[in-house]
Amino acid sequence: MPAALPFAQSETPPRRKGMTPGVLALYSLVAITLLLALSLPFSTDYVGADNDDVMRLVMVRDLMSGQSWFDTTQYRLGLIGGTPMHWSRFIDLPIANLIGFFSMFFGREQAEAIALTVWPVSLVVPVLFSMGLAGYRLGGTAAMHAALVLTCLFVVSLNRFQPGSIDHHNVQLALVAGITAMLLDPQNRARDHAVAGLLAGLAIAIGVETTPLIGAVCLIVVLRWVWHGPAFREAAAGFGLALALTVTLSFFATVAPSHYTQVTCDSLSYGFYALATLGGGVLFLTASLASALTFRGRLMALAGAGLVIAASVLLIAPGCLSNPLDALDPLLKTFWLSGIIEAQSVIAQFRLDPTSVGIFYAPGLLAVIVCLWRLWRGQAAEAHAVVLGLLGVAFAIALFQIRGSVFSNMLSALPLGFAIADLRRAANANPKNVRTALAFIGLTLASVPASWAIAGALIPGRSQDTLKSELSAEERPSCIAPASIAPLADEPVGVVAGSSDLGAAILRYTGHRALSAPYHRNQGGMLTELHIGLSNPHQAEAFLRGAHVTLLAFCESDTQARNLAKAEPGGLYADLLKGRVPAYLEPIAGTENAPLRLYRVRPQ
Repeated sequence: MPAALPFAQSETPPRRKGMTPGVLALYSLVAITLLLALSLPFSTDYVGADNDDVMRLVMVRDLMSGQSWFDTTQYRLGLIGGTPMHWSRFIDLPIANLIGFFSMFFGREQAEAIALTVWPVSLVVPVLFSMGLAGYRLGGTAAMHAALVLTCLFVVSLNRFQPGSIDHHNVQLALVAGITAMLLDPQNRARDHAVAGLLAGLAIAIGVETTPLIGAVCLIVVLRWVWHGPAFREAAAGFGLALALTVTLSFFATVAPSHYTQVTCDSLSYGFYALATLGGGVLFLTASLASALTFRGRLMALAGAGLVIAASVLLIAPGCLSNPLDALDPLLKTFWLSGIIEAQSVIAQFRLDPTSVGIFYAPGLLAVIVCLWRLWRGQAAEAHAVVLGLLGVAFAIALFQIRGSVFSNMLSALPLGFAIADLRRAANANPKNVRTALAFIGLTLASVPASWAIAGALIPGRSQDTLKSELSAEERPSCIAPASIAPLADEPVGVVAGSSDLGAAILRYTGHRALSAPYHRNQGGMLTELHIGLSNPHQAEAFLRGAHVTLLAFCESDTQARNLAKAEPGGLYADLLKGRVPAYLEPIAGTENAPLRLYRVRPQ
């Protein structure tokens, strides 16, 4: 009987723990259901509200209409010759395939609407899988569930996963989450680190916003190799080789042969290809050949490799060490960049709206503190050091540009989830301890960015003023609504001058070329439009005719147009606000009192 006991027990194996398919399915279903329930009933358009979502659809349509895979120029944007966009075809491809698939069953507009709903919502699954796996590897099953709950709240409250959000930022979040989960592999397997290298290479190919984070990932792998030596040899070599191969394949798969030697700092080009491939290759060779050395020897090998890579950066792409936006014309910085929330620093945002700072920085700061506390206590020290490295870089980026806060807020779910799980366990063990219960509730609420958003909205001041202005703006007819732009679409195809926020909608709904849209590679078109609005009517005519503009679109409620009118009371936009129309502009019938006033430029 004793010998038969183990056999009998094996018939009912213990339930699997950790990130199982059932756990992933449950959380994904909840998050996707909430996303659809909170967005679809209130949606007025199947494309996201961000200009980038609209422009992405325009790029996908051009690809499906026959524009070359290697040619990402937007020929209907900017001055003659168009604007070379810096976006990756790796995002255009799945969206185009989805539209093509649904087009077999529905009309074009319906196919686009379904595809643009499926794509961002489907990305919730890899984000939850990676964050759940990372949470489990960091602190076990309870920490996994806490991290998944926080991540669900994150994706539901963030507009990047709502239907219509087809820009690349949601993909970047999924890639960063995946990299984090792979780096936290407790066995330091080559397989997981090779996957991390592959995801890092894709992140570089898709957008440069994550380049500092990928640099931190590489540094983390290298430092762990120096520390562990032979035990980390295969992991470091696998990461370096996968990174080099992925960037190489991505470069040749998306860059036209004629641009192989071109160095750009805002997209995958020879500069990023050469440096990433060199860095990955050097890491592979160093880990393969120098792992058996002593700690000091490995440190010297790392220093030598670092000098090679640093010299390569200075030789190949020295200009990429600075922010590409620093080279913008001062006029663009004043009337465009200063109005973009995600490009603001923490100081600028605090001056603009101090009650909103908590949304962007509080969860990340709390997570950094928790990581440091774990390191001091020696609890899962190396895993928390890895998370701290990624979180610290993301938080530092957010201090300079708010756009980095989405990464720090997402990554904060890992250490905060672990801490919440510990506090919950302590509260359950001692129900009479009110202090522990309050700490559990307080940390849980403080870990959710939406909590800070609600708190900020309740504080009297600019947040409430902003909310009221947004609500009143929603009540006004939109200048970019199809009905507003319909009269423009009826005009003969030409060149339209209008504020930058009108550009993407003009490209979407009409066949015209838009002079301006909010993209830094279109500096010529944007500056021309600014000069048109700021110049007196006589000078404005010269700019209009010099840019071969045939139509002018003026939105009275547009922030940029009003700022230009305020800055130059004698300018064309100021005159149009006052109802004074110069003789060379002919109002288009029916739009005189419309949200979007349209004017033809009379022939000379």
